[in-house]
Amino acid sequence: MAEIEIIDIRIYEKMRIVNERKISLNLLHNRLHPLLKSFVEKGPAGCSMQVMHNNETVFKDVVGFADKETKMLMKEDTIFRIYSMTKVVTCVAALMLYERGLFLLNDHLSDYLPEFKNSKVYEKNEGGAVEVVTASRPILVKDLFTMTSGLTYGGNENETQIQVVKEFEKLVKNRESLTNHRLSQILASIPLAFHPGDQWHYGLSHDILGALIEVISGKKLGEFFQDEIFTPLGMNDTFFRIPDEKLHRLASLYNREEDGRLVKNENEEMDMQFHIFPEYESGGAGLLSTLEDYSRFAHMLANGGEFNGKKIIGENTIKLMATNHLTKQQTPYYNWDYLKGYGYGLGVRTLTDQAVGGINSSIGEFGWSGLAGTWVLIDPKEKISAVYMQQLLPNFEAFHQPRLRSVIYGALK
Repeated sequence: MAEIEIIDIRIYEKMRIVNERKISLNLLHNRLHPLLKSFVEKGPAGCSMQVMHNNETVFKDVVGFADKETKMLMKEDTIFRIYSMTKVVTCVAALMLYERGLFLLNDHLSDYLPEFKNSKVYEKNEGGAVEVVTASRPILVKDLFTMTSGLTYGGNENETQIQVVKEFEKLVKNRESLTNHRLSQILASIPLAFHPGDQWHYGLSHDILGALIEVISGKKLGEFFQDEIFTPLGMNDTFFRIPDEKLHRLASLYNREEDGRLVKNENEEMDMQFHIFPEYESGGAGLLSTLEDYSRFAHMLANGGEFNGKKIIGENTIKLMATNHLTKQQTPYYNWDYLKGYGYGLGVRTLTDQAVGGINSSIGEFGWSGLAGTWVLIDPKEKISAVYMQQLLPNFEAFHQPRLRSVIYGALK
């Protein structure tokens, strides 16, 4: 019997070796390096990228400048505004609390943030006039993850967006401080853009998820991130407010003009965590990080929730996160052209149809991107993660990111 068990183990080990796919390092370097150089020639002042596979770094490269005017080179420890890649961290943090039994996805949001009880909605009547009605159902915690809450960013497309702009203008004019709790109160006072669950709409849902984390954990959002994610993973350069002694490592943000010139973006709103609302810890867009730090976080998710012996989140929970949660009713509103073939999970894009998107990655590959062109790819099936960093507006995400993805999976054998 013992002999049979030994044979079985040997057979299993052979199968495991056969099934463990590899990445061609030569192909990765020979294709990614010139691609990154071509990006810099036509777009950002500089960029960097790291690819990991099976807990090993298989590609890392930095190209160009972190600041063109001072000729400061892009480096491995350059710090970037990752904007909406913060959302993935926030959703993972919330799911860690979910795993502890502290909330359920179908709980009413108002159970934790009472200001959202009896939510109202802006709705057009038969005559086309906008009126305020009672929401058809409460906002669920899951609606925050999936961007189906009715909360929006500021803008001018609907009355909710217009009112969000006005409220932020009041805060600035009155020089009021902003916290996650205060934001929750403000947004709860504005009627929603649609009835909860009716549509998908990108907005401030994950900022309110940050407020939920604070209420449930009893910690400020940044403190929870630090204690539960950053310190265990060794992410020493990820934070909401950059320490003075590290400010010189922050990459400059550039606007690319129509004639191709790069002009430094010095709009205070792009760095509101430094200038306008220095106390605000935005779960939707507030983190700064480095290539190495975010790669540790990304590969933890690609590796079933564990990195360097530190278990952060369960593998089944990651699968839940990377499952498409959009209903047939919500899906038409998730219509960003460069995300064709992707559904939307608990705060992340997730690949559902290779043919529709013309995509060579695995079904279930997931991640997100940031306003200035940062991008993360996570593939638990192949245990691949990739992080790309730049600081440019417009970000060229529809050009850069699909090409990077195609090269990575083309090198898999």
